[in-house]
Amino acid sequence: MQAGLFKREWLERDACALATAYYFKQWDHFDMPFHRHDAVEIMYAISGVCRIEMESDDMPLRHVELKKGEFIILNADLPHRLIVESHTPCRMLNIEFKAGGEREGSASVRQLAGQDRDLRSLLDAPAPYLVLKDSSDVYQTLKMLVLELDGLGKEPGPMIGLLFHQLLILIARLHRESACDGSQQHDLYMNKCLQFIHHNYDRDIQAKDIAAAVNLHHGYLHRIFRARLGQSITEYLTELRLEKAKMLLRQTDIPIADICEYIGVGSREYFHAWFKKNAGVTPVKYRSENNGIDRKTMRAELAFSKDTLE
Repeated sequence: MQAGLFKREWLERDACALATAYYFKQWDHFDMPFHRHDAVEIMYAISGVCRIEMESDDMPLRHVELKKGEFIILNADLPHRLIVESHTPCRMLNIEFKAGGEREGSASVRQLAGQDRDLRSLLDAPAPYLVLKDSSDVYQTLKMLVLELDGLGKEPGPMIGLLFHQLLILIARLHRESACDGSQQHDLYMNKCLQFIHHNYDRDIQAKDIAAAVNLHHGYLHRIFRARLGQSITEYLTELRLEKAKMLLRQTDIPIADICEYIGVGSREYFHAWFKKNAGVTPVKYRSENNGIDRKTMRAELAFSKDTLE
């Protein structure tokens, strides 16, 4: 078995990833004998728990436990086996792939690695296997890839190559993140936190929901957040929602009564008071001063504002 996670051919010639096997499988009380493949294998735990054992002439017996949302990527030819205990079923998604020929209209993995340092680092990884925790992006890409590979009556198209590239880059980023030190780890938590906020500010989210999304205790996340940005999560969320509300008032004709639904701020009545408290003016006045809308619309907005205040 060649040392490292990927064979050198991935970097020595212009090869594209070629899937050799892929499947979903629900395992229960299963003890697989040691075996090997001539392809790289990804084993993703969708639910439940399983154990992977590995052994080779160059490596003593090792075993890892995979839980929901975790996956292992194994070097080609690494002897391994899967063990699933009784009464603890595990649903998995597996895909095996190797270096194939060039694909017309698609960059090779070597060319991609020349543009992405994380991918180059993954291809150079010295260990014969990696265990990583997903943030759901890898699983979603794996599912799309399997569905594309499984497309009945379709000729293989460019989407397969694009999805393989996306998959490898996502794994490469997780690999880089897993090697970060404590300070860098805080930055990663912050990035995930901010990403969750910007994707969900239109919902009724609170600090505890954000902490749960990044798998941190809310008190610990509060400390990291304030240390990095100098404000609390609630203050940041309020500031973001206010900027989004102002943008909608300036650049759209969405009725003021409906804007609360776009920024996750309570009821229509509450939005008026909330906006005035944080912006210093009512939504109607802000729009009239920053966005030219017709008189009929303005009269309707003023009537809503009057009813709200009464």
